[in-house]
Amino acid sequence: MIREQKDLFFVIHQGVDLLIVIVGFFLACLTKVQLQNGHLNGQPDSYYVLLFISLISYHFSLRFLGCYGPYRKLSQRHLVSRVLKATFAGTLGITFLVYMVHLQSISRLLTVFFTFYVFVGLVLFRMALYRFLKGIRLSDYNTRSMLIIGSQHRTLDFIRAVKRERATGYRIYGCLETNDRSERVGEKLFGSVKIIGTMDNFKELLKNQAIDEVVFGIPLKMIENVDEYIYYAEEMGKTIRVLPDFQINTIKYYPQTAKVDIDSFFGAITLVLSSVPKNPNELMIKFIIDYAVAAAGLILLSPLFILLGTLIKLTSKGPVIFSQERSGLNGRRFKLHKFRTMVVNAEELREHLATENEMDGPVFKIKKDPRITWIGAILRKTSLDELPQLFNVLKGEMSLVGPRPPIPAEVEQYKLWQRRRLSMKPGLTCIWQVSGRNNISFEKWMNMDLEYIDNWSIGLDIKLLLLTFKEVAFGGGH
Repeated sequence: MIREQKDLFFVIHQGVDLLIVIVGFFLACLTKVQLQNGHLNGQPDSYYVLLFISLISYHFSLRFLGCYGPYRKLSQRHLVSRVLKATFAGTLGITFLVYMVHLQSISRLLTVFFTFYVFVGLVLFRMALYRFLKGIRLSDYNTRSMLIIGSQHRTLDFIRAVKRERATGYRIYGCLETNDRSERVGEKLFGSVKIIGTMDNFKELLKNQAIDEVVFGIPLKMIENVDEYIYYAEEMGKTIRVLPDFQINTIKYYPQTAKVDIDSFFGAITLVLSSVPKNPNELMIKFIIDYAVAAAGLILLSPLFILLGTLIKLTSKGPVIFSQERSGLNGRRFKLHKFRTMVVNAEELREHLATENEMDGPVFKIKKDPRITWIGAILRKTSLDELPQLFNVLKGEMSLVGPRPPIPAEVEQYKLWQRRRLSMKPGLTCIWQVSGRNNISFEKWMNMDLEYIDNWSIGLDIKLLLLTFKEVAFGGGH
C-alpha cells in the first residue's frame, strides 16, 4: 500500500482533539471557580450536557473545516488558520445547541475561557505533530520519489516548489526529456535535479528504481505514444500526475485500473491517476493496527522467541535469524527477517536443486526440500518462522496483511501487470497464504494479490488475519 498518509493520523487526531476539548472544558471550569470563590452557577448535570454538546460540535467543525488535512502540503500558518476557523465554528455550534436544548445558567465567561483553552490546545498539539513529522521527513524517512517528464518553465516551477518544501517528504529522482532532445541528458536543472535520460529510459527506470509517482510536466501531445507510457505506469501501480493543461482527453486514454482525481499539489492543480486504495480513514486504522499488533506481539511472544531461538541454535549450526533482501513498496529493497529453517549453505545448494522446483513462474519452492532442518520443518508447518517479520512491521517495511514480498531476482522476471502487486506495502499474510499456497499456480497467485489491492478494506484484512490464525493452528503452512 502507498503509505502517503493523506489526512495523516486522522483517527489519532480525533481522539486527541476530543481529549483536548475535555481538558479545556475542565480547565475553564477550574478557572471560573477560582474567579468566583469556589462556585459554579447552575446544576452539575447541565455542565455534563454542555461537555457532551461541545464534543459533538467540535468534532464536526474540526472534521469539515480541513483540520485533518495532509500535513505534507500544509504550512504552520494554514494549520493555525484552520484551527481558528474550526474553533469559532465549534463555539457557534455550541451556542446553537445550548439554545436548542434550553440549557440554562451557562456562563458566558466560562464559554470564553473554554474557547481559549481549546484553541491553544489544538494549536500546540498540531505544531508539535507538524514539527515531529517534519523532522522525520527531513531525515529522509517516509519519503516519496518522483520521476518528472519535461524540463521547461512549467516543470521548473514545479521542481522549485517541491524542492522548497523538502519537509513534505517528496524527493525528485530526476527528469526525462523527449527523445528528440537527447542532447540535454546530464544537464542540471535546479539544485541537484538533472535530466537523467529520455523517454526511451522511462520503462527501465520504473522497472528497476523505487519510484512512487510520475509527473507529466509537458503537454502530452509532445510525447510520442504517450498513452503507452501512462498505461505502463498505471499497470505498475504508480501514481500519475499531469500538470495543467489537461490533455489526457485528447489522446483518448481510458484508465484500466486507476481512479482519476484532481489534486492541488504545491499550488498546481494536477490530474491524478492512482491504482491503490485511497480511503484515508481506513488506511490510518490499518497503520494503527499494524503497529499496535506488532508491538504487542513482540512483547507477548518474547518467551516463544527465546524458546524457538534456543531450539534452532541447539539443533543446527548457524544464526537463529535468517535475513534476506526482498522487494517492498514500489521496489524498495529491505531485509526480511525469519527464523532460520534451512542449513547455513541453503542458497548455494539451491542451484543444484533448480530442476526440482515445483512452482511455475519465477518462484522457487519444493515441498520436501532437503535443505530444511527438522525443527525448520515444524516452524514452516506452523508458520512460526515468519514471526520475526513483526520487526519489519514495526520498521514500516511491511504490514500485517499485504502481498508477500518477493526476492528482487523474481521481480525481474515479472510481467508488467504483475509488478502492480508492489504498489502496496507487503505483508505477513494475504489471500494466497490462506488459499492453498504452493498448490496455486504463480499467475493465479499474482491475480489474488491484485484482487486484494483492488478490493482492500479493513474488513478484508481482519478476515484474512482470522483465516491465517486458523492456518497456523491447523498447521497449514509449507
